[in-house]
Amino acid sequence: MADDIFYMKQALAEAEKASARGEVPVGAVIVCQNRIIARAHNLTETLNDVTAHAEMQAITAAANALGAKYLNDCALYVTVEPCVMCAGAIAWAQVGKLVFGAEDEKRGYMRYAPAALHPKTEVVSGIMKDECADLMKEFFRKRR
Repeated sequence: MADDIFYMKQALAEAEKASARGEVPVGAVIVCQNRIIARAHNLTETLNDVTAHAEMQAITAAANALGAKYLNDCALYVTVEPCVMCAGAIAWAQVGKLVFGAEDEKRGYMRYAPAALHPKTEVVSGIMKDECADLMKEFFRKRR
């Protein structure tokens, strides 16, 4: 649990970078053998690309760092529950563990495709959920 909190704090730092750029504040880190091998945040506005979610950016960076397409020995920490697109990528990459903070009741994969992840992927939710949710709420409050 202590490790999950440490790595979620790193993901939150990425989410704050996204927010500072005017991006929806979602951050992600990928950990392999107790080492962060990828850090990412949403870049959909910056890249004008709807697929440039934090998870997608992190998966690509981690695969490049490892020189392999499968991340079964890795853990993905993300501040908000992944969408269906990201859950599919997490499944294809065979990520060993997914840890997310806040649930996304409107667009999260659990609503639309709860079986989307690879069957061996361990899922942990609710780590620092209040901090993750508060960052999102504050971002959208300022935009309205």
